[in-house]
Amino acid sequence: MATEDHNNGGTTSEVQKSKPKPITPSELRSEFSHHDPSIARINNGSFGCCPASIIAAQERHQLLFLSQPDYYFFNILKPSILRTRRLIQTLINADHVDEVSIVDNATTAAAIVLQHSTRSFFSSTFQRGDAALILHYAYGAVKKSVEAYISRAGGHVIEVHLPFPVKSSSEIVFEFEKALQMGKANGRKIRLAVIDHITSMPCVIIPVKELVKMCRDEGVERIFIDGAHAIGNVKVDVKDIGADFYTSNLHKWLFCPPSAAFLYCKMSDEVSDLHHPVVSHEYGNGLAIESSWIGTRDYSAQLVLPEVMEFVRRFEGGIEGIMKRNHEMVVEMAKMLAEAWGTELGAPPEMCASLAMVGMPACLGIQSDSDALKLRKHLREWFKVEVPIYYRAPVEGEVDPITGYARISHQVYNAVEDYHRLRDAVQKLVQDGFTCAHLSK
Repeated sequence: MATEDHNNGGTTSEVQKSKPKPITPSELRSEFSHHDPSIARINNGSFGCCPASIIAAQERHQLLFLSQPDYYFFNILKPSILRTRRLIQTLINADHVDEVSIVDNATTAAAIVLQHSTRSFFSSTFQRGDAALILHYAYGAVKKSVEAYISRAGGHVIEVHLPFPVKSSSEIVFEFEKALQMGKANGRKIRLAVIDHITSMPCVIIPVKELVKMCRDEGVERIFIDGAHAIGNVKVDVKDIGADFYTSNLHKWLFCPPSAAFLYCKMSDEVSDLHHPVVSHEYGNGLAIESSWIGTRDYSAQLVLPEVMEFVRRFEGGIEGIMKRNHEMVVEMAKMLAEAWGTELGAPPEMCASLAMVGMPACLGIQSDSDALKLRKHLREWFKVEVPIYYRAPVEGEVDPITGYARISHQVYNAVEDYHRLRDAVQKLVQDGFTCAHLSK
C-alpha cells in the first residue's frame, strides 16, 4: 500500500481546539432553514441532513475548482482528502491514516470488499461452494452486491434470520451462532461475514464486537462491518470491534453533504490487493490513493469534514452529546407514539440509536411491503409527514399481530411537534376507519 503520511500525531490538533461559541436555537433553525417547513421530517436515517454552513463550505470548494481546475487538482484536492482521512482516523481510532479511504457511500465500499472476495474465488484462494454469511436484514443494495459478486463467482450465501421484534441482543447472538454452524456443515468454509452495525429496516443495533469474536473463533477468514448508519449515531472504534473492513456514511448522521463515506481496511498483506471499482490513473497506488481520484467529478462532499467537526463542537458535548440527546429523544418519542397507538417498540431502548421502530395499529391493515409504501406516501401527501414504514409478516397463530412499524429518526433539527403530527395523523386514520385496502382503490 502506498504511504502518504506517517505522522499519526497530527490528527489531534484537527479536533482539539479552543471551544467555539455554543449554537443558539435561532442559529440552529437557520442552519436547517432550507428544509421544507411544511414537512414533519422524521426520516433522517434515509438521506441524512446538511447544515447551511456546511453547504456553503462545499460551494466554496466547488467554486475553487471551477475557477482554476488545474491549480485545484495539483495543490488542493489531495491534501484536502488527506485531511478528511486524518479526521476519520481519529474518530474511529484507526492505527494509521493509510487504513482509511474516502469513497462515495457504503455501497461503493461494499463493492470494493466484495470484488476482492470475488478475485479470491477466481484465483482459487477460495473454492466454489465456500460460503459468505450475511444478515437477512442487510441493506438491500448490499444483499444485491453479495448476489452479484459472491454468488456469481460460485460462492454459497447464508442468510442469518434474525427475530423481529427483538427483545435482547442475546437473541441475535443465538441466531448468528446457529447460522455459523450451519455454514460450516459438510466441511464448507465460511470465507466472509458481512455484518451490519445498525440494520436499516427494521432498525436494530447489532452486537458487532461479540459477533466478530464469534467469527474469529470459528475461523471466518474476512469480516466486513456495514456501519452505514453508524458514525455520528453510535461510537465507532474499529480496533475494539476487530473487523477487517468497516464502512460508514458521513452524510447520514455526521452532517456531510451527500455523498461521502469511508472504508477502513485493517493493515494486512491482503490490503494491497484492494482496488476501487473505477479504474483510473492512480490504479495500483493503494486503495486510499486510488479512491482520491477516480476521474473528473465533484469531490466537494468529501472535503468539508473539518467544517463539520467545527459545527458539531458548537453543541454541548460535541458529537457524543448529539448522539446521547438524539438517542434519548427518539426513545422518548417512540414510547409516546406506542402508548398513543396502543402498540410497542420493535426493540428495547438500548438497541436503538437515533432511530426506533414503533408498532402501528393493527387495524390499519398493513398486509404487504406494497401496503407499507402506499401508507407512507399517504402520510406524506395528506398529512405532510415523512416516515418509512416496515412490513412484518405475521407469524402463524398470532392474533391481531402488529404488521407495520414506523421507523422514526431524531436529529438536531427535529421538534416534538414533528412526532405529534405523526401521532395525530395515525390516530385520525384509525378514527376514520381507514385501512390500507382503501389505498388500492
